[in-house]
Amino acid sequence: MPQYQELPCGGLVLDIDTALKDGILGGAPELGDAAAGDGGKQPVELRKMMDELDAAGEGGGDEAVPAVFICPISLEPMVDPVTLCTGQTYESANISRWLALGHRTCPTTMQELWDVTPIPNTTLRQLIGAWFFRRYTRFKKRSADFHGRAAELVHGLRGTAVPKRQPLKGQSRVAALRELRSLATTHQSVTKAIAEAGGVALLTSLLGPFTSHAVGSEAVAILVSGVPLDADAKAALMQPAKVSLLVDMLNEGAVDTKINCVRLIRILMDEKGFRPETVASLSLLVGVMRLIRDKRHPDGVAAGLELLSSICAAHRPARCLIVSIGAVPQLVELLLELPMECVEPALDILDALAAVPEGRIALKDCSRTIPNAVRLLMRVSEACTHRALSMLWVVCRMAPEESAPAALDAGLGAKLLLVIQSGCGPELKQQASELLKLCTLNCTSTVFISKCKLTKTIQ
Repeated sequence: MPQYQELPCGGLVLDIDTALKDGILGGAPELGDAAAGDGGKQPVELRKMMDELDAAGEGGGDEAVPAVFICPISLEPMVDPVTLCTGQTYESANISRWLALGHRTCPTTMQELWDVTPIPNTTLRQLIGAWFFRRYTRFKKRSADFHGRAAELVHGLRGTAVPKRQPLKGQSRVAALRELRSLATTHQSVTKAIAEAGGVALLTSLLGPFTSHAVGSEAVAILVSGVPLDADAKAALMQPAKVSLLVDMLNEGAVDTKINCVRLIRILMDEKGFRPETVASLSLLVGVMRLIRDKRHPDGVAAGLELLSSICAAHRPARCLIVSIGAVPQLVELLLELPMECVEPALDILDALAAVPEGRIALKDCSRTIPNAVRLLMRVSEACTHRALSMLWVVCRMAPEESAPAALDAGLGAKLLLVIQSGCGPELKQQASELLKLCTLNCTSTVFISKCKLTKTIQ
């Protein structure tokens, strides 16, 4: 039997019964009144089902959402489908907006509408509800299975499993943690089940001075996967022995472990009772800088810059330590090689380091500060231009006779004129004007014009 029936006018219409039987709408589930979308009998409203499936990344499950369920206007599954006189079906809210704008044509076919009254497509609405209900039921069953397995693993690690057993040790512990980490990272809803089973206290207790890196790396990965950490858990994780383990793994672990350690430390810094001196550790700062320099792993670069920026903001004395490990020239060298989204955090760090005398000296002594900062002007964002101008101002103020000509050689003059003439904010234009004035005071007008490479008209 054909899946489409021919209309007298020559068009085709989907035969619902055949489509269900042949499986093009995802098979023929056994529908009760609730599954069929019968009024208010649905256990979960269709839109809520869709939203929950989307939030869990389960959309249509293993199958694509059937094309007949998609609204041609929004390209999203319909909840309240209505059909126009042309036979085309749309989401009610979408076609109502179209008609409210004064359109009297069908959005898909552009045929003129001889009747603008949308007709509710009850059959299609029931099919959509049945299809998503089946996906939702399967998703809930899988989630329950994953939640149960996660709780089982936590109880096994704690030694509270039924029947009573000793807590898992050695390789069995590592294997259980690895499976738990896989569940937590693959299915976000599992993190809540881990917390409810007492997993947070367990994972926190596993971190200590005698913890192997194999156990520690898995525990940290689970803690940063989205498991809810309350104030008590964060306070426990801030104990010196646990922070020391994190620093060791940051310096000696695999790249993923390093990134997770950095993320956990960053999470702890947001806690009210966090002690800033906790991060004033040379070994921690060296490990973070090593991660930032590893350009093969953009996630590590971004995580390292975020933590370093937070340390600069939270603990001013740490800035001198950061300068002492050579962070300024390393960050300056990286500026032009970083992904666009990482340039601003890097400039924020350099701006914070320039607030201490050691940082300003390091900026002036770095041979790449001026050319790299000049190249960043008007390149990434207005905020980046502001930070780059601040760096150039610091360097040129410290040694104007030496730095101003070097900056003009690097093309600063033309860039400053571009900033002044652009649509940037007044504060940025004022900053560019002051820097331009500083440069002109340290060279003749002839030299300035030649360095700026200005045309005769502009001169």
